[in-house]
Amino acid sequence: MATPDDLRSRLRSLKPFEARLPLFDPDALPEEPLPAVIEWVQQAIDAGVAVPHAMTLATATEDGVPNARTLLLKDVDERGLWFASVNSGPKGLELEGNPRAALVLYWREQGRQLRVTGTVRVAEREIAERDFLSRHPIARAGAIAGRQSSEMPDDAEQQLADAQRLVAEQPDFVPEDWTAYYVEPETVEFWQATPDRDQMRVRYRRFGVGWRRDRLWP
Repeated sequence: MATPDDLRSRLRSLKPFEARLPLFDPDALPEEPLPAVIEWVQQAIDAGVAVPHAMTLATATEDGVPNARTLLLKDVDERGLWFASVNSGPKGLELEGNPRAALVLYWREQGRQLRVTGTVRVAEREIAERDFLSRHPIARAGAIAGRQSSEMPDDAEQQLADAQRLVAEQPDFVPEDWTAYYVEPETVEFWQATPDRDQMRVRYRRFGVGWRRDRLWP
């Protein structure tokens, strides 16, 4: 059995990134961050990064107890970064009481990380409906059948079967608690690694009606 010292040594010996990483010119960034966010997401997709839309969402209760989970980025536009979920689950309840969140997108193959903090807004109902109906029928049935993050009852399989039948019989059905959210950014940080273990960090912060852009120490 490995000792803590053995594990520590093994972790320290790991090479974090491959030699070929994308170029990052902080001076070429736009005045506002969202166009650069869109560009980085598109570059991750084009480069064949594994699950490029996997995104960590961190929320907190009204008492400040943090919680984090990985979900899927649904879109990026002029309003912010989008995701969707039921509003009756833990994340939805936490956002109702404390509508602020932090996001992290990490693209290992490119040595890139994107961090965003901001206010979470609820989008129009038609956007939520469109998002839900674009999901695979099995995913829709799963969202309908169970209460998110609650313990599965003994009849869970029957509930799932009933939900699958509902989806088949009513293909336009959308549960009332399915919600589309977007994070309206207040800070956006671009982090780029280099093969020699150096790091480049650029942070945007809302400043009045515009943005302030700063280089940060690693």
